[in-house]
Amino acid sequence: MRRFLGRVLALCLAALPLAAHCGDLTLYTEEYPPINFSRDGKAAGLSTEVVEEILRRTGTHVSIAVVPWARDYRSALEEPNVGLFVAMRTPEREPLFKWVGPVTTVRTSFYSRRGSTEVKVASLDEARKAEVIAVPREWFSHQVLRSLGFANLDAVANTDVMVRMALTGRAQLMVADNQTLPAQLAQVDATMAQVDRHYTFMKTSSYIAFSRGTPDAVVRQWQQTLNEMKRDGSFARIYTRWLPSDTPPGVEAEPDMVPTPR
Repeated sequence: MRRFLGRVLALCLAALPLAAHCGDLTLYTEEYPPINFSRDGKAAGLSTEVVEEILRRTGTHVSIAVVPWARDYRSALEEPNVGLFVAMRTPEREPLFKWVGPVTTVRTSFYSRRGSTEVKVASLDEARKAEVIAVPREWFSHQVLRSLGFANLDAVANTDVMVRMALTGRAQLMVADNQTLPAQLAQVDATMAQVDRHYTFMKTSSYIAFSRGTPDAVVRQWQQTLNEMKRDGSFARIYTRWLPSDTPPGVEAEPDMVPTPR
């Protein structure tokens, strides 16, 4: 009888909506326009709309907090039932989180102030010769370059500081990706006409990253729901509203190009 009741209880729990298991789920994002950012005190952007649609389809009611990247990254590393978006899925991060995506695919390059003759970069070795490279602290690009032994990195609190350092010459190079740099420049009243792109050293895909303590059932349904959105066209409609010149990633992303330490 005890075994029978145990089976009945298990079947009843399995029949509950997934949202019942998500009551204590916490979702974080950061200022990373146009992918995710705050507008009028609320989260907005491409990935935010994707996440909100997943929440709607799964019947999950969770608020999204926009906080500094270092804080949400640490929370996802240390606490259960935490999701952060978007995070670049690099080899170093692979075992640290449970992943849902891809959401975007980006190319990361070194940029300098337009017309600067101080540095020309066509390789990682040439980038190592720059006096200062500005990069946002603990972003995936910072972590990768640090793992490659770069000793000339100036890790800054946010992209506004990074862009100003590059435009004023306090940093010979900055590190940015093709999707978010235009918005980062606009934040300081600058445009792409004021920077030169040098060497592209990384292609990566961004994902929704869940802490290791998040139930597999939650992660699995989020991935299944995102896949459904890609198949029914709703993901592409969201994506092209924010990035009309880009191609939305499919259910399977292309292999990432991430440099490895020598």
